[in-house]
Amino acid sequence: MALASLERTRTDLHTRLQQRRGEIEEAAVTRVYAVSAPPPEVDLDYAHGLRAAVAAAIDYGLTAVEVGVERLPPVPAPLLVQARLAARYGIGLDTVLRRYVAGSTVLRDFIMQEAAAADLLKADAIHRIGRDQAVLLDRLLTAVSEEHARELENRVATSEERRAELINQLLAGELVDASVLEYDFGAHHIGAVATGPSAAAVLRELVGSLDCRALLVAQAEETAWAWFGARRGFARELELPSDGIPGGVSVALGEPAHELAGWRLTHRQAVAALPVAIRSDRRLVRYSEAAVLASILQDDVFAASLQELYLSPLTSERDGGEMLRGTLRAYFSANRNVSSAAASLGVSRRTVANRLRTVEERIGRPLDSALIEMDAALRLDAFDRTVP
Repeated sequence: MALASLERTRTDLHTRLQQRRGEIEEAAVTRVYAVSAPPPEVDLDYAHGLRAAVAAAIDYGLTAVEVGVERLPPVPAPLLVQARLAARYGIGLDTVLRRYVAGSTVLRDFIMQEAAAADLLKADAIHRIGRDQAVLLDRLLTAVSEEHARELENRVATSEERRAELINQLLAGELVDASVLEYDFGAHHIGAVATGPSAAAVLRELVGSLDCRALLVAQAEETAWAWFGARRGFARELELPSDGIPGGVSVALGEPAHELAGWRLTHRQAVAALPVAIRSDRRLVRYSEAAVLASILQDDVFAASLQELYLSPLTSERDGGEMLRGTLRAYFSANRNVSSAAASLGVSRRTVANRLRTVEERIGRPLDSALIEMDAALRLDAFDRTVP
């Protein structure tokens, strides 16, 4: 009878928690990033993998609620992969473990909330489930610690890895002897980051188009960094060929900068612009062309707020706001000229004006007072629609 009661409690609690699965993951991600967000210079594989690891850990914890730790499958592969990546990119084990403790605390809080809502706090089964979560956390900490240590032991310090490590030290502001890199850090620089198949080869091709010295390092299997250096500097209006960049490869460039501080800055600009390049239909993007969007994409609160304030109110229309969004895009593409927007849409000027007034009614403010925000919200919306 006790066993049947335990199974019923597990099933009921698991069902309630699954209904809040998305909420739990978002809360865990927030707590994990509060412990330590991925530094901007790490590869995208690590940054994306961190969120995937949080999701896998949440699912593993929910499975423990349903079946108990004795019947759990092995530790999910994404967690072990992320532990190896952490070691590879110099993320300390202490940081990794504190993230797991933070995520575990979030899940246990939700478990207690749902247990209280279901009037189960006094049930013996809840104490059993709580012990399971403690055992589960210990199992995860042990597994990721071993994987992290194994990666550190097994890494072979190849020439390319030594270069990458030295470059990361320079980016972090450490005082190191960089003469082995054979690059003039006192020159003018343009930083570049590429991702996708043959990323390093694409950056080598760009070197030829600039007629300059270059520092290039493969940061991961499909990610490469480069700096183009020139004693006399680069023109701000520099044009780089993008037609030779193959499909599946995205390239982001920083702005021309000078000396070691500029070398660091132009790289950070390229890193910030890369998500824009990946999510747009352009294969090469410069930071100056994408600075606002690049900043927004690094701020989840800002991005979500733009959607909530400027696009969500439009969804009350019968078509979910498609017509109003299309009119706004035409309006911005026409440099806010109503007549030109009307011509591109094949409607009258009055129709466009009426639609814009409807937008203002929906968002509760004059469009002229929110031009930058609305334009950014539309661009983010277009990105989201192109991501598979």
